[in-house]
Amino acid sequence: MIPKVIIKTPRLILRTWKESDMEAMIQLNSDPRVMEYFPSIMSSDETALMMQRIMDHFEKWGYGLWASESKETNECIGFLGLSHPRFENEFTPCVEIGWRLKFDYWNRGIATEGAKAVLEYGFKDLLLTEIYSWTTTPNKGSERVMQKIGMDYQGIFLHPNMPIDDPLCEHVIYHISNKEQEGLCLHQ
Repeated sequence: MIPKVIIKTPRLILRTWKESDMEAMIQLNSDPRVMEYFPSIMSSDETALMMQRIMDHFEKWGYGLWASESKETNECIGFLGLSHPRFENEFTPCVEIGWRLKFDYWNRGIATEGAKAVLEYGFKDLLLTEIYSWTTTPNKGSERVMQKIGMDYQGIFLHPNMPIDDPLCEHVIYHISNKEQEGLCLHQ
């Protein structure tokens, strides 16, 4: 099956998944630098389960975390997209924007570029009214992306899927509404 392109940016193609992307995702999820702010690196089996959850999300909602392909190398470098969290909190149910990219693509503005395009798609094509994002408090790189794409800081919460004494339990949360997108040029 030929992957369907959903979003194009100057350096990225966000598309549906293909079988050959699994190896790229296994490598991504086993890189300790990429997984620094997650409980642990993921095994091949754990990555396969994660990919199944991503596919199930697409089946249920018609959108999700898209494969992110570098236009320069034509390789899958991770994912960017929208999802519904599987935990309950005062701000759920909601739609979350998220990303995970290969370490070699960090600090080049690629996550910001892709996330701006995903926000635009979510608001203009999916007609979402608001989108959230969160990360563990030490993950300043992801928090900077949230700020660069125009999201507003909402506060701190304790992630219900993490032990309270885990240093990664405390998360920052950001939010943006569709009204905040009016007049913004997201592909700068």
